[in-house]
Amino acid sequence: MNPANLPFDSETMLQGLRGWVECESPTWDAPAVDRMLDLAAREMAIMGAAIEHIAGRQGFGGCVRARFAHPRQGQPGILIAGHLDTVHPVGTIEKLEWRRAGNKCFGPGIFDMKGGNYLTLEAIRQLARAGFTTPLPITVLFTPDEEVGTPSTRDLIEAEASRNKYVLVPEPGRANNGVVTGRYAIARFNLETIGRPSHAGATLSSGRSAIREMARRIIEIDAMTTADCTFSVGIVHGGKWVNCVATTCNGEALSMAKRQADLDHGVERMLALSGTANDVAFNVTRGVTRPVWEADAGTMALYEKARRVAAELGMDLPHGSAGGGSDGNFTGAMGIPTLDGLGVRGADAHTLNEHIEVDSLAERGRLMAGLLATLD
Repeated sequence: MNPANLPFDSETMLQGLRGWVECESPTWDAPAVDRMLDLAAREMAIMGAAIEHIAGRQGFGGCVRARFAHPRQGQPGILIAGHLDTVHPVGTIEKLEWRRAGNKCFGPGIFDMKGGNYLTLEAIRQLARAGFTTPLPITVLFTPDEEVGTPSTRDLIEAEASRNKYVLVPEPGRANNGVVTGRYAIARFNLETIGRPSHAGATLSSGRSAIREMARRIIEIDAMTTADCTFSVGIVHGGKWVNCVATTCNGEALSMAKRQADLDHGVERMLALSGTANDVAFNVTRGVTRPVWEADAGTMALYEKARRVAAELGMDLPHGSAGGGSDGNFTGAMGIPTLDGLGVRGADAHTLNEHIEVDSLAERGRLMAGLLATLD
């Protein structure tokens, strides 16, 4: 089976993708994520997959697991792991509206990672229409919480991965048509400062501002960044009244490292910041983490198969380790051959300029189809 002969069409795929992008699905809005999961489930049901809805927990949406009919159903096969949550709140579509500009198409979540999920289903659909039976059975698992570190579904992803030979992750593609064969380790932290209230106008000096101390700590945390381990604070909430010295302030920080040992040291440094200074208590607690994923022989063998498919399609396929965690961190760290970054090409994920390169829908769809048709 030559994937170059399959009738992928980026324009047709783009119209199908539009409904996914306009179904906004921010992580913290469980009903919105569930609506998106239902949309994907319906599409896969039409394709003939057996659909299972798995209830959400911890306030997140649920999951959809789809198993496509296969003579070897139940045997280890290929797991396609994707998330359908995005970082964009409902209403972003009014600012980042669906629009086409040459080879670019814009929309919330179109690049990270609805475009990659959609082209994966198109690859499965094209193979089925061609009457081609893949060597291995295919399972698709769509999840609701990757953008916040996968706190509610990591166990499900790992369990499903352990039942399969390979994991393919259609997260956004890399520069120059690249794919991902490793991911940096990531840790999240919860920050809290507790000060002393007072009237900001009448008795300012008797208060101890939790916001002021948090601001000082943010600068301290950012300054901890080195070439081996980065630190950043991305969320801060504090105060209730402008005429009151703030009693509490809360924040969240992120640390990332290429090596697990460097992240572990970074975690120790962050936790050691807890204490009291300037009469304000500062508490640091560890949040969800992603282990480092370093390419092993199994992942590199999987990559080589993908590279050969790409070569047959006339494309180079560079690879490398990347920052910005994904659920490939978990499966790769388990030692299961994993190939990530198989999604669309584009840029500016998580911004109001998020977009894809339209022609990559068909190009990456053919790559995915060729890989699904090759793995055994």
